[in-house]
Amino acid sequence: MTLTATRPASADTANTQATARRAMIDSQLRVSGVNEEWVLAAMARVPREDFVPESARGHAYIDRAIPLDGAHALPAPLVAGMMLVEAAPQADDRVLLVSCGSGYLGELLRPQVEVLDTVSAADAAAQAKGMGQYSLILVDGAIEHLPAGLAGELAEGGRIITGLVERGVTRLAAGRKQGGEVALLPLAEIGIPVLREFAAPKRWSF
Repeated sequence: MTLTATRPASADTANTQATARRAMIDSQLRVSGVNEEWVLAAMARVPREDFVPESARGHAYIDRAIPLDGAHALPAPLVAGMMLVEAAPQADDRVLLVSCGSGYLGELLRPQVEVLDTVSAADAAAQAKGMGQYSLILVDGAIEHLPAGLAGELAEGGRIITGLVERGVTRLAAGRKQGGEVALLPLAEIGIPVLREFAAPKRWSF
């Protein structure tokens, strides 16, 4: 479900949010090494407050995740910026976005690519078999386990950007499909909301 604004903002509110958006770019993104101009332009253009619950609009630009419902959260702005930088989308990319329940990351990414399809975390985790039609997959959250069905959606040579949970620590991770297999390489350690739908399968022990 995409969360969008239900009422127009007043001029004062709009000015306040625009100021917060600029502060997010200067004090969260730039100082953390996110300096790609297209990423900064996209995050300056898209009003993040339109993609959080009404009660959270006043703090849409804080450097923490924002709960969306009882199970999911919108990652902090820096996570979105780092994912986009690492993804390095191309104009001919066909992208599958695994959503956390907010349309924010998709709105940032859409103008940069040829095709952008969105799937819920639950549907992506339950998919039995992929068709290998996407050159890029972005997962808007952290996973413990990459299901074969989701990996199967990636074309040979395609890449995936996701959060990864290892022993309770979340990191940004990247991978590429080679020889039909996808291996995830952990990158920067950063707080990313966990998508419980992608919990690792339980192993039996005796």
